[in-house]
Amino acid sequence: MPAFAHHSARLGFTLLIGCSLAACSSFDSASSRLANVVTPYKVDVVQGNFVSREQVEALQIGMGRQQVRDILGTPLVTSLFHADRWEYVFTLKRPGVEVQTRKLTVFFKGDALERFEGDDMPSESEFVASLDSRKGKRKVPVLEATPEQLAKYPAQAQAKMDEAPAAPAPASNYPPLEPPSR
Repeated sequence: MPAFAHHSARLGFTLLIGCSLAACSSFDSASSRLANVVTPYKVDVVQGNFVSREQVEALQIGMGRQQVRDILGTPLVTSLFHADRWEYVFTLKRPGVEVQTRKLTVFFKGDALERFEGDDMPSESEFVASLDSRKGKRKVPVLEATPEQLAKYPAQAQAKMDEAPAAPAPASNYPPLEPPSR
């Protein structure tokens, strides 16, 4: 093989290796940018029993254990050493939001509710509102048609839609289910 051909082959091979490395570098850069844009889904972690202000207000001193359980649900923590104390603990961990923790302790004397103490509980509506973690409030779309939008449809078609029954009328020309008797 002539020296010139050998030199050209070597130069071509070097260029091929250089282009491959450059392509890998730009691919790595693009994949790195893509990884920074796409974030994995992070799940909310809910542990325990949510107890609302309405549930706490329904408790009355002297209630039986079963009545308390009917209102608050099964306690998260019960202890063999403290059989007259039930712990209701609720924790909500969400990405980008401060951890919510609430605790209510219910004390019994025998089978009757003696007292209860714990954190200030949110109402059910306050708790549901706190679950909306989106930044800013969404604008509620207007669900009414403007006169300009209604003008696009002929009045006759609109009248038919207004007169249309809510459910289709049953058909009366179904074939008989059984053959005629003789």
